[in-house]
Amino acid sequence: MSAFTLPGFDLPAFIAATLAEDLGVGFPGGGRDVTSESVIPAEARFAGVMASREDIVVAGLPIAAAFFRHLDPACAVDILAAEGEAVPAGAELLRVTGAARALLTAERNALNTVQHLSGIATMTRAYVHAMGGRATLLDTRKTLPGLRRLEKYATRLGGAENYRMGLWDAAMIKDNHIAVAGGVGAAVARAKAAGIAWIICEVDRLDQIEPALAAGANHLLLDNMAPATLAEAVALVAGRAKTEASGGVRLDTIGTIAASGVDYVSVGRLMQSAPAADIGLDLAMV
Repeated sequence: MSAFTLPGFDLPAFIAATLAEDLGVGFPGGGRDVTSESVIPAEARFAGVMASREDIVVAGLPIAAAFFRHLDPACAVDILAAEGEAVPAGAELLRVTGAARALLTAERNALNTVQHLSGIATMTRAYVHAMGGRATLLDTRKTLPGLRRLEKYATRLGGAENYRMGLWDAAMIKDNHIAVAGGVGAAVARAKAAGIAWIICEVDRLDQIEPALAAGANHLLLDNMAPATLAEAVALVAGRAKTEASGGVRLDTIGTIAASGVDYVSVGRLMQSAPAADIGLDLAMV
């Protein structure tokens, strides 16, 4: 397997489950690649090159290598680009040589992973550049189920910081929590009384800022505020808590939003809307 490690992510289990899904393990007649078995001679060997067809930020190559090695432990894999590296169209990313059937069976899953993660890293890098060095870009929990660790890994490669890995590592009090708790101050006070170390509170009006701070919020999520209102909110907070702009942030607006003086800008579309990077794998007999 690969030396790739990521806290909280089980690479061998991910590889096994992904291949089992593709091979139809557990279904009648499943557990095999009928195309490769019927078309490709058992002794055939392939060599291939994975290359980018557009400018991208690379992510996921060690995982692609793990797919190939899982099905052909003797295959030779050379990773040609570093994780987080910006490469131009035409750049070679990975070379692999091994059993033809195994490489063909692993090909789609290896490509899917690299295309998806590189797409996220590439979009993230574009947002970071558009911010012009002002504020810090945060990702969100708007990830595909089961892929959070990988998708947040990709946003880090693009230059963002991870923002809550889940429901456990910080309290985020949003409008529905506030409505049930009876107000901003009451909701924050309850989290504070429960001993929560880091309390994030969403506010969508300036008059909610003082009650949230008085109750002990560490971080204010300034929801769907115009840049001028964001600047006013930052002035009201006056460094007493971290400030974050959130909601409806686009590539063409993030620069102005970041210039408002907020500490952070969060963008859900980094994972929700990033297009897959255009990457191909060409295999040939050896």
